[in-house]
Amino acid sequence: MKIPEFGQLQMTRTNQAHTGVTKLSDIAGAPLNSIPSSAENGIAKTRKSFQDYLMEAMSTMNQQQMDVDKLSEQMVTDPDSVDIHDVTIAMSKARMSLNLAQSVIDRLVTGWNEISTSR
Repeated sequence: MKIPEFGQLQMTRTNQAHTGVTKLSDIAGAPLNSIPSSAENGIAKTRKSFQDYLMEAMSTMNQQQMDVDKLSEQMVTDPDSVDIHDVTIAMSKARMSLNLAQSVIDRLVTGWNEISTSR
């Protein structure tokens, strides 16, 4: 299939790696917990805890805040070396990540309060 907007890009899926070789009828009768052990080992290695995700997000937010501070300081000391648009974009990213973190924390506190009052 040729899409005229993309020129010579071909959208055919003839490679078996793209479509897969297993038929749905072959896995329809298989139990849900029949994951091969090699797949379980791979899942266990890549699995992160909620704390890991939360700490990673907080460190990213902190890094964005520090980048804004550095750009702001550089803007004051050497205005010709920094583009004002870069400073504005960095400030917007930092503000958005801080608002997102505040929303997540508020939801966590609300959820914890609901769990503790339902006992």
